[in-house]
Amino acid sequence: MLIATWNVNSLNARMPRVEEWLAAVQPDVLCLQETKMTDAQFPALEFSGMGYESAHHGQPRWNGVAILSRVGLEDVVYGFDDGREPDPDARVVWATCGGVRVASVYVPNGRELTDPHYEYKLDWLGRLRNHLDAHHTPDEYLVVLGDWNVIPTDDDVWNPAAFEGLTHVSQPERDAVQHVKDWGLVDTLRERYPEPGIYSYWDFRNLDFPKGRGIRIDYLLSSRALAERCSVDLVDRNGRKGDKPSDHTPVMAVYDVEGAA
Repeated sequence: MLIATWNVNSLNARMPRVEEWLAAVQPDVLCLQETKMTDAQFPALEFSGMGYESAHHGQPRWNGVAILSRVGLEDVVYGFDDGREPDPDARVVWATCGGVRVASVYVPNGRELTDPHYEYKLDWLGRLRNHLDAHHTPDEYLVVLGDWNVIPTDDDVWNPAAFEGLTHVSQPERDAVQHVKDWGLVDTLRERYPEPGIYSYWDFRNLDFPKGRGIRIDYLLSSRALAERCSVDLVDRNGRKGDKPSDHTPVMAVYDVEGAA
């Protein structure tokens, strides 16, 4: 089963790219982030015509997450089920696809270390861990994937000094992601390829992509049970090339499980 994630930075702007990529790669599951549209605007019929069921959790202009699946789409949950007030933003959607529980996540950016959005980010990651504690176990086939807006280590950024004092690299953020991982999630790409220089995002400004100035903030975290069945991890740099690309590129993994089309 090929499962992928892609922050498209506006599905309206990137729909032709997404359609082209789906036709070429034919993933079994594709998670999208930053669709930036309401549920009514989401092109579910177009995806259905390509053989994909879909679940979308959106809002006007900002955020928005989706799951596309050609191996079934069941038990959809929007946001967190943790006994608290609903998240005001559309940042996570869950579904079971071909026997694998999938969560498409768009972690808050944080903006600045002194901004209230930074505290919201840390709290959001805590809620994600609480949801996992309440509803799942690491023995399940489960993957949480998307745009985490946290650079896990200094090996995941082109120049750590360029981010000193900024979000994405602060220790509380990294600790919050590690707390989620400690539930029983594995960064299979990093385990397979420990070397530095693997990125998923390049800023549009200052020609960061051709200059190789990237960061890795898009990744798949797989439950221990699913990680044992991961046979391939890949960053598709071609998704960052060509006409009107997103600033993120698709990241994917192949799992040797039943359910793939």
